[in-house]
Amino acid sequence: MKKRVAYITVLGLIILSSISFKSDFFEIAKQIEIFTTMFKELNMNYVDETNPAELMDTAIKAMLNDLDPYTKYWNEQDVEASKIRNSGEYTGIGASIKTIKDKIIILEPYQGYPADKAGLRAGDEIIQIGDIKVTDFKDDAGELLKGANGSLVAIQYKRQGEIKKTTLTREEIAVKAVPFYTLLDDNTAYIVLSKFNSKASSETIAALKDLKAKGADKVILDLRGNPGGLLSEAINVTNIFVPKGELITTTKSIVKKYNKQYKTKRAPLDTEIPLVVLVNGRSASASEIVAGGIQDLDRGVVIGARSFGKGLVQRPKKLTYGTQIKITISRYYTPSGRCIQALDYWNRDKDNKAVRFDEKDFKAFTTKNGRTVYDGGGIQPDIELESSKYSTITTELLKTNAIFEYSTDYYYKHKVQQPSDFKFTPTDFEGFKEFIKQKEFSFDTETEKALKKSMEIAKKDQFDTAITVEYEALLAAIQRAKEKALDTHKPEIISLLTDEIVKRYFYREGLYNYYVTHNPEVAKAKEVLANKNTYQNILK
Repeated sequence: MKKRVAYITVLGLIILSSISFKSDFFEIAKQIEIFTTMFKELNMNYVDETNPAELMDTAIKAMLNDLDPYTKYWNEQDVEASKIRNSGEYTGIGASIKTIKDKIIILEPYQGYPADKAGLRAGDEIIQIGDIKVTDFKDDAGELLKGANGSLVAIQYKRQGEIKKTTLTREEIAVKAVPFYTLLDDNTAYIVLSKFNSKASSETIAALKDLKAKGADKVILDLRGNPGGLLSEAINVTNIFVPKGELITTTKSIVKKYNKQYKTKRAPLDTEIPLVVLVNGRSASASEIVAGGIQDLDRGVVIGARSFGKGLVQRPKKLTYGTQIKITISRYYTPSGRCIQALDYWNRDKDNKAVRFDEKDFKAFTTKNGRTVYDGGGIQPDIELESSKYSTITTELLKTNAIFEYSTDYYYKHKVQQPSDFKFTPTDFEGFKEFIKQKEFSFDTETEKALKKSMEIAKKDQFDTAITVEYEALLAAIQRAKEKALDTHKPEIISLLTDEIVKRYFYREGLYNYYVTHNPEVAKAKEVLANKNTYQNILK
């Protein structure tokens, strides 16, 4: 134990030496010394035996959580996972998974990969991997699914209450940045770019070249749901459509060396072809750099809903023993000067939650052609569609997994032979509302939270008995309003349900094929591109 404390003291000195350029050097040195002596006394004198590593892990995470959600400490496994995300290749079972508390849920098996071959389906809960029960494993049990190419992994999983077993053979998994592209019937190139890994620009270029060779004279670049990735690839993708030397994004920081301008460096593929970029509330970071650059340079029309608003730049810094810290170092700005960031983590509300910038405080900027655009976080589309939006209730339905679980239930109760056969009907929507009522999916609105907090104060003041009837009546009224909100925001909810259900039957490729003929955003993009005057007038 004393050796570990000594190591921490030395580590503190090393940190001091690396940050001595800071103007608040003395304060940093003082706080590290306080922490080091406190940590030593705690470990040597606490009533029970302590685990210094766990204590330090908790201390680090708590400290970083007070900053922003993107500044993270990475252990060795996290560092490796980051490399995999950026390279687009790993060895495993070929499925997207989610850890919910002590559960591993299959979100999506990739067609033709081990999980799919073994018959795993979205909604399956993995309860045991080899001899290890998921509930007994303290770390990320999903890591146990990875391993050497060709190695076997036995799993137990639960499906619709029934326990099943299977053995999978791990394979090398290639994660495509462009999982789908096709030529639409009006000679429009439809390209889905799902992530900005190291292959993003090369795969987008290859897709566009292939489709142009087949007669494409218009482009739809679909960035919906794209969470971002490498900044360099965002610049390179934008460069496909704009000339060399164009400013695409600027980063600004209090640390001068991180103040940079990023310009295109290559010869473009096509600067004239009409272009529509699709975005929604899950298009973030690098996706917003591309959409913002295209919009500010008046190079194309943006359609959908306001993007996520992740305008903070992170850079990994190496620590000891193969670990890293990913630090937020600056903010992104579009060519017109708009800040992409939507949430203010440095001026929080009374509940210590980051606040979204108020619309009345949005600032106006101008595009290359003089069009007025606004900041406020994320990229506001030139054309907004209801089906692309994410209201509060829709966001909560996603958070509580209501849409995911209903889609699982739907899959096992209905047969769909072809993507073109599927349509989410009004009857289905009523079934969804009944499903969430029976499953008791619940969430508190900000109004309810404030009301309940007021009731707690009333109890302390001994006023609760006098206002109980009114309190219950208000809660009931809010509940009715929430139920009505389901119908108010029906288009966006149905859009998400449709996506999830179609994917269950026909995989992701089937979903993209469904988009070609059924998706309202794709239909609107085709409509805009088909009318030259409409397209040009939007960009004037």
